[in-house]
Amino acid sequence: MTPLPRARRFDWSNLGLRIASGFVLVPTALYATLGKHQHWVPAFQDRQEALPYLLMIAVAVALLSIEWGAMSAPGAPIRVSAAVTAAVLAAVFLAYETHKLSHYLLAWAVMAVGALASALVARGVAERPADAAYGVFYIGPAALCLVWLRATNQGVWWTLMLFACTWGADIGAFAVGSVLKGPKLWPKFSPNKTWSGFFGGLATAMLAGTAMASLPYFELSLWAAAFIGLSVGLATMAGDLWESALKRRFGVKDSGDIIPGHGGLLDRVDGLMFAVVVMAAARLANEIGWGH
Repeated sequence: MTPLPRARRFDWSNLGLRIASGFVLVPTALYATLGKHQHWVPAFQDRQEALPYLLMIAVAVALLSIEWGAMSAPGAPIRVSAAVTAAVLAAVFLAYETHKLSHYLLAWAVMAVGALASALVARGVAERPADAAYGVFYIGPAALCLVWLRATNQGVWWTLMLFACTWGADIGAFAVGSVLKGPKLWPKFSPNKTWSGFFGGLATAMLAGTAMASLPYFELSLWAAAFIGLSVGLATMAGDLWESALKRRFGVKDSGDIIPGHGGLLDRVDGLMFAVVVMAAARLANEIGWGH
């Protein structure tokens, strides 16, 4: 395992660049999620309306796969990236085509077959098959959960709450950790994160969840929203730390450089990839009666 350079303090000089990137990414995500209709409409009313959302997910899958191939298969990144992209998108398009539960289950099966195919591709180019297969299972579940979450009744609200809690956790952790500092959370893999930032991020995620549930038309109790915010906040932190551990394993500082001030797309959505799975589980529990 290649050692990484010693951790440095946060580079405040690129804070403006990071904020500018956020002003591009956030409206893009919101536009694709909301579509052209009023935000209280329960779900997509026609297939064409959902195309911007599907396109956003497809582009993200392709970019994440490229970054994963570059990190995990430096000897043949293009072939491994193409295999991972094809495996995940096959499952995503199948899930998008119809929102029946049977097709979602089939999409998971297709993803598993795609992971096996990706492993065979990696083996054929003398790269590690397990890393290629893991790339499919790392990226794929988040993409499928995003498709399913938005397609449910009041899916717009649930997807927006996902973004609010995830972004709240990131912003709260950064702000509180920068001000209070204190003991490190996991210095071996992420030297800049602190316990104060951890708890600050959780508190902000809970506030974001309850704020969303307090808006009109959202059928979710405040206590359930607070619990979901806490759970999503924990998942966001876990996803961030997990990606830090993966980068340490592959000996890279950033997953890429596509987003100015942030690094790669994986560096930006690592927490979201874990958080959306937790949010989808909460939505499924809500559909069977919890949290009303």
